[in-house]
Amino acid sequence: MQPARAVYIAGQAITPFIGKGNPNFITKSHPDFGKRENPTLEQHLAGAVRKLIADLKLDPTLIQRGFVGNFAGDLFSKQAHLGAMVARADERLAGIGIARMEAACASGGVSIVSAVDAIQAGLDVVLVVGAEVQTTVSAREGADYLARAAHYETERGIDDFTFPAVLTRRAKAYKEKYGITDRDLAHFSVKAYGNGNRNPLAHMHAVKMTLDEAATASDSNPNFLKNPELKPHLRTSDCSQVSDGAAAMLLVSEAGLRKIGRSMHDAVRVASYGYTTNPLGMVKDLLRLDTAASAAQQAMRDAGVTPNDIQVAEVHDCFTIAELLMYEAIGWAQPGKGMELIHSGRTSLEGATPVNTGGGLVSFGHPVGATGVKQAAEIYRQMKGQCGAYQVQRELNTGLTVNMGGDDRTVVSLVLQNVN
Repeated sequence: MQPARAVYIAGQAITPFIGKGNPNFITKSHPDFGKRENPTLEQHLAGAVRKLIADLKLDPTLIQRGFVGNFAGDLFSKQAHLGAMVARADERLAGIGIARMEAACASGGVSIVSAVDAIQAGLDVVLVVGAEVQTTVSAREGADYLARAAHYETERGIDDFTFPAVLTRRAKAYKEKYGITDRDLAHFSVKAYGNGNRNPLAHMHAVKMTLDEAATASDSNPNFLKNPELKPHLRTSDCSQVSDGAAAMLLVSEAGLRKIGRSMHDAVRVASYGYTTNPLGMVKDLLRLDTAASAAQQAMRDAGVTPNDIQVAEVHDCFTIAELLMYEAIGWAQPGKGMELIHSGRTSLEGATPVNTGGGLVSFGHPVGATGVKQAAEIYRQMKGQCGAYQVQRELNTGLTVNMGGDDRTVVSLVLQNVN
């Protein structure tokens, strides 16, 4: 959809994404264990909102509506009703209508769509925030919670770690069809960790990953699935991170931009969005992300751009196979040819079309409800030259996000354009 009434991102804020492997994450081996605890879901939400308000020097009473992306706060944090939770971040938010949006890993993207639609309905200033805390339970219990992004009744039994197994079916099928190897997929891990090493907000900022380490199963990089058919096709390095974190942004109309005292130079325009949902547990083709393709093609068509016009992208690399399939879904490569992009360096930080410049879900991290918001925030930061050590060193005017919920069941794609 191309908004009939122009919509702009006026600013953004991202908290550090943390979890196992991050030096700031408190575990029993951390020197601060017993002295302090990891931030709660409320603290992450409030932190992102307060940073956004402070960075924009924003009067919160100008906000007319708010949307919160969150998948499983009631499970991991025993906290639902998150719209009212956001209102606790600043007393001036009291009285504003704020609601939680849930679409599994696409919760953040759906929150952005809801904000765009609210501006189409006549509002001028809308808050979007996404957050998740996922480190409050064991990995096995968390896997059960995350399995609710699949069709729980029919897919839960695939493996104790249901969601990794669901996507590993795609990796197995792709390997068998096109002959790629574990070493091929390891290139995605290496790119993600290399970018994340440059990004101080990234969950895995301090963790290095070589091609040999990513390509080889080991005690530190195990094949951890129990399903015997799928186990050889997934290593820990192929996976996104179990992260805590939040991201926020302010969406405005042109009138809203004036109300908050920002200029067009500060803005990035939401040129269009695609939003597609397909039935849970009914994937037709393991070799293709049909829902992602539909959403991305809709967004590009309505913005009047082609895949080759995209200068920077944030795609949903919940597993390395997902980034590969995203390349083909977007239209950068024909089926079976996606590996050519990463081998050529096209999607590297220095390449023609950098993808997941801050590390993506594999290294930046994947606090589920925050991901779609963080993706758009990252494109904004790149376009405005705010990415520091991982800044793309050329002018960027057209960017794409693809935020996927479940096994390609709900997808939101945005085309974002810089306003100079």
